[in-house]
Amino acid sequence: MDNFNNLIDMDDYTVQQWTEIIELAERIKENPGFYTEACRGKIMATLFYEPSTRTQMSFQAAMLRLGGSLIGFDNPNNSSVAKGENLKDTIKIVSTYADILVMRHNQEGSAKAAALSADCPVINAGDGGHLHPTQTLTDLLTLKCELGRLDNLTVGFCGDLKYGRTVHSLVKALSCFPNNKFVLISTSDLALPSYIKDVLKGRGAEFTEVNTIDEAIKNLDMLYMTRIQRERFDSEDEYLKQRDVYRLTKAKMEYARRDMIVMHPLPRVNEIEVAVDDDPRAAYFRQANNGMYVRMALILYTFTKQPKVKPLLTGEIHNDVICTNPKCVTQTEKYLPHSYVNRGGILVCEYCDERILL
Repeated sequence: MDNFNNLIDMDDYTVQQWTEIIELAERIKENPGFYTEACRGKIMATLFYEPSTRTQMSFQAAMLRLGGSLIGFDNPNNSSVAKGENLKDTIKIVSTYADILVMRHNQEGSAKAAALSADCPVINAGDGGHLHPTQTLTDLLTLKCELGRLDNLTVGFCGDLKYGRTVHSLVKALSCFPNNKFVLISTSDLALPSYIKDVLKGRGAEFTEVNTIDEAIKNLDMLYMTRIQRERFDSEDEYLKQRDVYRLTKAKMEYARRDMIVMHPLPRVNEIEVAVDDDPRAAYFRQANNGMYVRMALILYTFTKQPKVKPLLTGEIHNDVICTNPKCVTQTEKYLPHSYVNRGGILVCEYCDERILL
């Protein structure tokens, strides 16, 4: 279905609409009691095919605080998925019970695939290592609250930039605001994917790639730390090689500016020393709290704005072309049309953004 206010990618909304959602979240944060009946009679379905604490609970808390109700699952083994039901059938059925559907899935492009079958708006709560737009709205709200602006920033992203869907979404979003500069801190094996760098280049955003926190931290307005994600690696050996490469310590914070903030989508493993928590520049717990308010705002925005008319798939169908990304949703959901955008002799998968040379 194409006539819903889906949020699959931040690109589904304009920068002006992001700003409206963030401003609404600020108003809700200031006076949450005013909105306690805003979604009375509405039902949200939360379908979490992957484990989650903050994202799942903040969505659920958001809907409950708006007066709505909840259905869904947090373990696919407790649903008909365990019996072999495909994504299309699950979404088709659940979306007839709910007014809005929130999904996290381990396959890249799964949220767009779900929206193709849904009879209600779909919100992407993370699709594999691809995108995480509601975390991005949370991050933008946090930047606005902490630093007072979303432009003229020098931001560092550290750790797993290859599989970090939060990084991919936030880099794309911040590149839409004037004069933002990006410092990418990672090993070569965990570098930012080419399709995200192409976005930065296309928007004329300045970015540099470095290997250590030490050489970047003194010039940053914000440092975005990320967990090395064990679940994204194909083998335990690959994970262990990367696990402890980057760690933010109290000693390293001595080299940062007094007004720099540290953000993290959480959960944390060992990439931020616990002693950093007491530093007033550590914004990650405040960031997590902002997630509930921005999701309250997004739910309200989804219900109250006119549906978008942009189609979900805009490319050409090439069912004979197989996406080369082994984690793409088209690898398992065989019924999906293989839709690609042709960019100068390169086919770009419309589900996962994998690039395929013709």
